[in-house]
Amino acid sequence: MRRCADIDWETWTPAIRATLLFVFRGERVLLIRKKRGFGMGKINGPGGKLTPGETALAAAVREVEEEVGVTPLAVRTRGTLSFQFADGLALHVTVFTATDCVGEPTESDEALPFWGDVHALPYDEMWADDRVWLPEVLAGRNVALRAVFDGDAMLDHTLDVTEQAGDLTIG
Repeated sequence: MRRCADIDWETWTPAIRATLLFVFRGERVLLIRKKRGFGMGKINGPGGKLTPGETALAAAVREVEEEVGVTPLAVRTRGTLSFQFADGLALHVTVFTATDCVGEPTESDEALPFWGDVHALPYDEMWADDRVWLPEVLAGRNVALRAVFDGDAMLDHTLDVTEQAGDLTIG
């Protein structure tokens, strides 16, 4: 599997379901540098795996609270990311945004948080797919990405973008 066309996405089943949540404050977005686990060393939004029976929305809020110590406000779904890795890992991520948060981000054993300028994100320190879909989310659009990776290298991707706002909102 080296191309998206090699995968039957209709029957594809992820082994792991996870979330990413990007909190905004004006022209800044809350990012983290992963300190351990999958993606260690990379910059991304806070997020992580769903626990059994947990919704993606509940997991996204929980992960932000655990990783950086803030509670996101007005959380909205912005899309999905489906990743197939050459080693067999299949990962589905639901992406959310929030308009602000309660509290100030603090470092945890999982993440070093910082506020990044939405116009100057450190894409060279992020996953290769982020530069494909994240600008669309930053512009308020919804995304559906499918990508094939071999380790850190993105081999292929498809991206669908829609203007419609997400329909899950809390806070």
